[in-house]
Amino acid sequence: MKVVILCGGYGTRIRGVADNLPKPMVPIGNFPIVWHIMKYYSTMGHNEFILCLGYKSKVIKDYFLNYETGISDLSIILGKKNSMKILNTHNELDWKITFAETGLDSMTGARIKKIQKYIKPSETFMLTYGDGLSDVDLNALISFHKSHNKTLTLTGVCPAARFGEIKADSNGKITEFTEKPAKTKGKINGGFFIANYSLFNHIDNKRDDIIFERETMSNLVNAEQIMQYDHNGFWQPMDTMREWQMLNTMYSDKKAPWKIW
Repeated sequence: MKVVILCGGYGTRIRGVADNLPKPMVPIGNFPIVWHIMKYYSTMGHNEFILCLGYKSKVIKDYFLNYETGISDLSIILGKKNSMKILNTHNELDWKITFAETGLDSMTGARIKKIQKYIKPSETFMLTYGDGLSDVDLNALISFHKSHNKTLTLTGVCPAARFGEIKADSNGKITEFTEKPAKTKGKINGGFFIANYSLFNHIDNKRDDIIFERETMSNLVNAEQIMQYDHNGFWQPMDTMREWQMLNTMYSDKKAPWKIW
């Protein structure tokens, strides 16, 4: 199943880390966050990607065009053309990546519409953002989507609270303290969508200002064509320096829930 990843927005700049990078290229460990997302999908058997590019698209293209030389041992003979040899291999050999230029200022809905030509009318496809990680069970997500026969499935998640939670009795004695617990009241859109080709019928192809999470989803709600898959496990976007540091710490400490490879 093809995986469409939204990588084109200006996004939230993480000062001191992403000043000169598109957000999907901000590193977690030695690899950009978009690589982690792709690796997660690939490990579950989904190796064909469509990257919706915009802001600093050349940085993303250059990374993958030079991927093998960047991570591998090499040998060359100086002065001899075409002498370069890659001396080892990697586990991403079967990744197929389509780099789709979807416009510098296009909003999310317009970016999705612009990759319609790369999806067959008979295809169901995955869709996610290029700046969030999760351990969502993709097989269960796909099964749920197939079970309801609607146009779109979104993953509903419980984000971590911004601050710690305190409970106290009537005298002020603290009875419970939880450091940044998961919110339990209601879910938010965590990305990790599954969509039928009919999704494109709900997006106006003449506008670049269509916001997928606003107009498109509202249309789907009104048409009763959207369903929620509940995910109660790990989910974390990368919008701030603190979140970037937290994800890096998880990865370096080998406690990253998304690292299943």
